[in-house]
Amino acid sequence: MDVSEQIKRFQEFLDRHYTAELLKSVTEGNNFLVVDFALLSKFDPEIAELILDQPEELLKAFEIAIKNFDLPKEVNKFFVRLTNLPRSQELEIREVRSKHIEKLFAFDGIVRQKSDVRPQVTTAKFECPSCGNIISVIQLDSKFKEPTRCGCGRKGKFRLIQKDLVDAQKIVLEEIPERLEGSQPKRIDVFLKNDLVSPLSDKKTNPGTKIKVVGMIKEVPIPARDGGKLVRFDLMIDANNLITLEDDYAEISITPEEKDKIVELSREPKILSKLAASMAPSIFGHDKVKEAIILQLLGGVQKHRSDGAITRGDIHILLVGDPGSGKSQLLKRAQIVAPKSRYVSGKGASGAGLTAAVVKDEFLRGWALEAGALVLANKGFCMVDEMDKMSRDDTSAMHEALEQQTVTISKANIQATLKCETTVLAAANPKWGRFDPYEIIGKQIDMPPALISRFDLIFPIRDLPNKEADERLASFLLNLHKTSEISDTPIETDLLRKYISYARRSSKPVLTDGAIEEIKSYYVKMRNAGGEEGGVKSVPVTARQLEALVRLAEASAKARLSEKVLRKDSKKAIELLHFCMSQVGIDPDTGKIDMDVIQTGVSSSSRNNIILIKEAINELENRIGKTIPIDDLVKEAENRGIDATKAEEIIEKLKRAGDIFEPKRGFIQKI
Repeated sequence: MDVSEQIKRFQEFLDRHYTAELLKSVTEGNNFLVVDFALLSKFDPEIAELILDQPEELLKAFEIAIKNFDLPKEVNKFFVRLTNLPRSQELEIREVRSKHIEKLFAFDGIVRQKSDVRPQVTTAKFECPSCGNIISVIQLDSKFKEPTRCGCGRKGKFRLIQKDLVDAQKIVLEEIPERLEGSQPKRIDVFLKNDLVSPLSDKKTNPGTKIKVVGMIKEVPIPARDGGKLVRFDLMIDANNLITLEDDYAEISITPEEKDKIVELSREPKILSKLAASMAPSIFGHDKVKEAIILQLLGGVQKHRSDGAITRGDIHILLVGDPGSGKSQLLKRAQIVAPKSRYVSGKGASGAGLTAAVVKDEFLRGWALEAGALVLANKGFCMVDEMDKMSRDDTSAMHEALEQQTVTISKANIQATLKCETTVLAAANPKWGRFDPYEIIGKQIDMPPALISRFDLIFPIRDLPNKEADERLASFLLNLHKTSEISDTPIETDLLRKYISYARRSSKPVLTDGAIEEIKSYYVKMRNAGGEEGGVKSVPVTARQLEALVRLAEASAKARLSEKVLRKDSKKAIELLHFCMSQVGIDPDTGKIDMDVIQTGVSSSSRNNIILIKEAINELENRIGKTIPIDDLVKEAENRGIDATKAEEIIEKLKRAGDIFEPKRGFIQKI
């Protein structure tokens, strides 16, 4: 079939199927037409087969066929974008071989890197100084090519009079990790040109986005150090089309039989306990933690307000525990159960590796954006182990990702905001390796208070000797070593993943009046139950905990596949939150719950005592001068209701903080 025959066939195809779309595309100001390959294949199997084998020539013929239509004069270039390629043309990046070069394939992957948009020369026109002849040179190589001789016989330099430029951009496509069994995902460069780099498709190519790339595989010469070319070539994809893939639980396919099974399960009265028991059957105990992780996997409902504000639906959980208490095992198991997840470990993760990094781009000479683990796990889960081993700078990079669910980068010449709707399950060890039973837990979590406050639930996992519990644990573990089979798992892992996926997909529960009333009464009761020391009230719960209760209640309703959040869901949420707060946020002086203990490591009562001591110092300074005897200060503190040992403790604290110093033994002075 010659070229004129091909153009004729394409024109017939466009006449029959795409006249309206073509006109619509031109009126909207677009210079491309998306063509369904299956439709073309039905119309003419021979020409469809040729497009797959010789895409470059055939697509040019297709574009000529479009130009033969009466298009407006300003439309000088028009592109054909193919979609819906057959399954036989879908290729994994690791499967690309030399036989695939110059052929058309479709690749699924995640965008890892994205460079700036740069102009690239496609053709250049030169004028011969001797005869005035115009020589046109097509630029196909990476180096700019000039003519060597003219038709009149002249050799040497020619004058450049015109060059045609197109916008070009490079992205790096990485294989989807969920489809790989533990092996490292492979990468390939993708070259985008013309309308594929327009602002319309800019969102499609943001790092962390899952896309399908339709394009032809090309070889790229690798330059040698001496200026020549190596015999070894690199590979890249010259993109023809980009299609955004649905990047969440919709990926897990559920058969009608499995759907019936899931709906049947959801009707069971104790479904949440059953799901929790199936969460990690090989880990003994930790029932409340397992229940919380199931609710986290189910998630709350994300809300888009009319003023543009977005309230997150993701529940973040932090496990702080003694070594060997099973935290990492719970994280690993949650990663298996979660339909889409990434696992990172503290010392091996940096702030840039978690959020996003700006890297030097060798391809188009500039800077490129590379997505980190939290961005790549968008609409999924990120398990962060050994979080306390990360440096302060690295953990501070997570603040925005946890609350606002975006990652903003302003580095080099790149300003970008990436989506990061990721649920975080983190684990950490206490500050001194093990929990000190006599110290408040808030002080023992070695992480910035601003980061701790972003977690909805914080579970301390303690490893305390207890004869009965130790006996049960030993029997359980030794039986596990004896046989690898876990007999009494209520729900198999595969069905559990599908249950979570189905619940997240189909259920968007709404709060009922009863559920609202339950949460409201608990919140108001707790807010006013705080102790009042020295005129400053302690804060048992904040608005952040109120939102956490809503998310947990919604997740509890999702466990039943219900469309309504009932009073019992609110009770379940309150039970879990209260369990965490009563373990983590107790003020040892008053015995009451105080959020300041978790968020700042200093309870309200301690803060009030510090204020009273400072007032006493000011009063004594006015009375007896700058140098104050410690004994007088302790007596003054006792008059204000602070016992001597506590007063001495606070004086030591103020000395360490640099508020006061000891000019001579037994005396203090303000700095």
